[in-house]
Amino acid sequence: MPAFAIESLIKTALLLGALMTAAAYLVLMERKVAAWIQDRRGPNRVGIPLTNIKLFGLGQPLADGLKFILKEEYTPGHVDRFLYTLAPVVILTSALAVFAVIPFGSVLWAIDALGPEPVRLIAAPAVDVGVVYVFAVSSIAVYGVILGGWASNNKYSFMGGLRSSAQLIAYELPLGLGLLGVVLASGSLRLDTIIDAQAHSGVWNIFWQPIGFVVFAVAACAEAARLPFDLPEAEQELIGGYHTEYSGIRLLMYLVAEFLHMVTAAFLIVILFLGGWHFWGLTSAAFWGAGDAAGNIPWWLAIGQVFVLAIKILIVILFFMLVRWSWPRFRFDQLMQLAWKVMLPLGLINLVVVAVLVEFREPIVAALGGGFFGALILVALSWLIAVVSWTGIALAAPLKFDNRPRLEVAVDAYDGRSLN
Repeated sequence: MPAFAIESLIKTALLLGALMTAAAYLVLMERKVAAWIQDRRGPNRVGIPLTNIKLFGLGQPLADGLKFILKEEYTPGHVDRFLYTLAPVVILTSALAVFAVIPFGSVLWAIDALGPEPVRLIAAPAVDVGVVYVFAVSSIAVYGVILGGWASNNKYSFMGGLRSSAQLIAYELPLGLGLLGVVLASGSLRLDTIIDAQAHSGVWNIFWQPIGFVVFAVAACAEAARLPFDLPEAEQELIGGYHTEYSGIRLLMYLVAEFLHMVTAAFLIVILFLGGWHFWGLTSAAFWGAGDAAGNIPWWLAIGQVFVLAIKILIVILFFMLVRWSWPRFRFDQLMQLAWKVMLPLGLINLVVVAVLVEFREPIVAALGGGFFGALILVALSWLIAVVSWTGIALAAPLKFDNRPRLEVAVDAYDGRSLN
């Protein structure tokens, strides 16, 4: 028990430190990406403090953190003080708690001080309902947003909270449907088992669940409130949205939580659809002739798996950044129509298709000749269904909007006379 407690504390400390540091420097990376897309210079002045060494602006995250820490912690007099302080704590706690069941690799070599068992690269190993835990804890974030908007007693904050609640509730449904297809295919709610299932078959879920991948990726981007789905804030319209009245450390907690939601979305997309730490041959114990019957692998292969997972996650995060600085924001009615008329039907179609393929997969592959060729035909069939589904949804619910000014007759509500 003491060894287990020490291991858990070490994992938690390393996880929190890595997440906060990664969030700070990913913000710097996003500012560099934004500058590159907009053909301007990004942060490049702040380097080593008290020196003239700039180091390409790598000291900018430290300067930003100190700015928030030293900034005046102002609390408006008209707010509900308890809920006003509780809201950013709730959203940051939920953003960090999700990572308790997210694996960063399979195992690491045994450390004598902690016992003969290998170290599992996950803060809370052997959680059989990991997917349910992630979905439940991430859903708590909406309470932090709603509480912040309500407790601020500000119209801009309140409107941002209302937008956020409607958006997050709407996109949780397609998010869950995209998730159910993966759970149904792997037969497990454990994230590491889902990765092992993709590694065992050699076919990542994105190849034979393209609809589920698109639905989950779009819904995850909306849940993280990233452009073009940043309607909870929409600074051009709502000043700052639900955190208009926040400053100092409280605002920093909101901003870090928002960014961690994007990191969580990248982790889940990689784990559920892109094979996690699996890459053909490169991270396979059988390919290198390493490992034992219990699944324990040598340290160098474990580090290789962590490296492959990190590269995939950085690529997905970079894609999120490119989308943010390239696409315009949806209008709110367009946002909701995309959720209910496009993403939700596609999610239901994906669930039905995956259920049929899982039930009749072996007979179908056998009828198609078996082996690699049969699996390839099955993947082609999945993509054909995806194209037909996307086409059908596009024809049934075209996202066309008349944005021309409407000349309507304004009527006085008191006596019914025209005001035009």
